[in-house]
Formats: sequence, structure tokens, C-alpha cells
Amino acid sequence: MQKPVVTCLDLEGVLVPEIWINVALKTGIEELKVTTREMPDYDALMKRRLAILDQHKLTIADIQEVIAGMGPLEGADAFVTWLRERCQVIILSDTFYQFALPLMRQLGFPTLFCNQLEIDGKGTILSHHMRMQSQKKHSVAALKSLNFFTMAAGDAYNDTAMLAEADAGFFFRPPEHLPKEFPQFPVTQTYQELRQRFAEAGKLNG
Repeated sequence: MQKPVVTCLDLEGVLVPEIWINVALKTGIEELKVTTREMPDYDALMKRRLAILDQHKLTIADIQEVIAGMGPLEGADAFVTWLRERCQVIILSDTFYQFALPLMRQLGFPTLFCNQLEIDGKGTILSHHMRMQSQKKHSVAALKSLNFFTMAAGDAYNDTAMLAEADAGFFFRPPEHLPKEFPQFPVTQTYQELRQRFAEAGKLNG
């Protein structure tokens, strides 16, 4: 008998635009354009980002204002609906609940595992708290231990451990250098391609 299927998706770059790139464009702060596509250590990246926010006196309200003007990538909501009709779907992200919830509303509130920010009464982001190290990889491993067939898609360095742990892992619109470093993960560029890969790997109804 086929195992039940659960699919784990990265959020930014796969379903929604990169939040920090949008913040960089809105504020004109070029240093905020760096993401996990270029910098593998997410913890170090967030410390760098929070130092920049402090330097420029930006608060959680400034970030949330940018997010309020964002929406899912074109076709993402239909893709998530298609996938949720055929298997369980979990969003595994290194973002924070304080950032992601407005975007989750537009995607129909799929299950989201991510992290927390510590914010003072003035809205200053004091620090970030990672729920655990390598939470994407460990989440997939835990689902496999529960006898699920696991599939995953991501676009950045911090997704590669998740893709490797999954029974079937795929890149979605990665930067050019990543597939060269991780050629074991097939590359998809459209939701239609990703649907086909998931349908074949998980034996889902097309």
C-alpha cells in the first residue's frame, strides 16, 4: 500500500516574493537585498539584518507595511489549492510568524512552521529566535518517521538539507549557481513543472 503523502514547501521565493528584497526596494537599503540565495547561514544573516534595521531606526511596523502591499507569486494560490486537494501540505520557512501571517491568509492558511521575533513596546525588533536548528530537515525527518512519503521544494541554500532529507526534493526557480552546486535536485521553473514532478513522485492524481 502506498504511504500517505505530505509535501513541504519553502515560502519566500516559492510561494511569495522575498520579503527582505521588497523591504530593501521600499527603503533603498541595498544591504537588505542579501538573502539565503547568497548567504547560507540564516542565523548570521538575520543578525546582520537586525543590525541594519537598528542602524536605520526601522521597526516591525515598517516591515509589516511593506508586507501588507505584497501578495503571493502569480499562480501560487492555485498551485497550493491543487496540492492541498491531493496531499497534506506544510510550509517550512525560516521567516517569522509576525511577517508571514498576512501572506498565509492569501494562501488559505496552510500549516506553517517558522520562527519568532522578540519585539519591544515601541516596535523595535530586539532579536530573532529560531525554533530549532535545521528545522526544515528535522521536520521532514519527523514526517518520514511517521510513515509519510515526503516531497519538498525550495529555492535557496537553507532548503538543500530539506530537499536531501525528503523522498523527493526539487528546486523551484533557484539562482543559477545552486543547481551547479547541488545537481542532484531537479530544477523546475513553473508551477506546472512542479505540479508534474510532484504528481509523478507522489503518484498524485493530475
